Amino acid sequence: MPASDVVPPRPPTRECRAVIDIGTNSVKLLVALVDGSRVEPILERGHQTRLGEGFFATRRLQPAAIARTADTVGAFLEEAKTHAPTRLRVVATAAAREAENRADLLDALHAVATGIQVEIITGQQEAELAFRGVCSTPALATCPILVADVGGGSTELILGDAGQRRFSRSFPQGAVRLMESIRPGDCPGPDALEQCRSTLDAWFQQQVLPALDTAPRAADPRTPQLVGVGGTAAILACIVQGLPRYDRTLIEAARIEAPILTQWTTRLWSMPLEDRKQILGLPPERADIILTGCAIYEALLRVLKLPTLRPCTRGLRFAALLDD
Repeated sequence: MPASDVVPPRPPTRECRAVIDIGTNSVKLLVALVDGSRVEPILERGHQTRLGEGFFATRRLQPAAIARTADTVGAFLEEAKTHAPTRLRVVATAAAREAENRADLLDALHAVATGIQVEIITGQQEAELAFRGVCSTPALATCPILVADVGGGSTELILGDAGQRRFSRSFPQGAVRLMESIRPGDCPGPDALEQCRSTLDAWFQQQVLPALDTAPRAADPRTPQLVGVGGTAAILACIVQGLPRYDRTLIEAARIEAPILTQWTTRLWSMPLEDRKQILGLPPERADIILTGCAIYEALLRVLKLPTLRPCTRGLRFAALLDD
């Protein structure tokens, strides 16, 4: 080929983008290089602010929780800006969208995020983003999956195969919401665990199973894999493997079988809070809501008769960076 016909190499298209995710339990930051459908994280942060603390009884966000959340968002924004992202999104989920006084939260956020629009996304948008994030993992884009995003205030369930959604729904049930509803106490024990299981079984019978029955039949006859995204699933992978620190590769390599998850659920509910704080892989600040988060995943496996939970760290935030 003559020199004049040589096609020059395609210039790099990787773009630095950032997203801050304001959840019911924690605020999380992801800064990453985005190239097409590939997301390469360069900075990840998370801080528990408990925006939903005291919310579910009153439907109002508490001033202290709003202040903690706004302070964290402000700090994360400053950290993200050091990487000069071309796009920076701030999204908020269940507690923000349900609150009667969401304007108070938005006012506090606008004070620390001048010029940045805060997006309060719907439950359906949250479900769609969770599924797209999971499918950015190549191995999960080609098989039948049931994505479960167990958050603080809601749980999103999405059925799909070959990267296509067949069903998605956001349910008003999450680890913080359930904890504030049943109030398990410092060292709950077997009776409290059975109460929690009964509450979850009723939720499945009344809301989840009827909704799943409406899902179109899949072309792929294989049983879907249960894929857990969000903090609880990642922490369960760390606990089961005894990981001293967050490791994406090891977390996503975990396969938590149903009997193992049941054993850990029973064990966690039998321990005092201070003892749970000493468990390797369990952040001390999450030692309370791990009880209800773990119970929700156990119920998913038990009621839906699925054998294994597969944690995935690529959820809502990964997909939020891919949006044009």
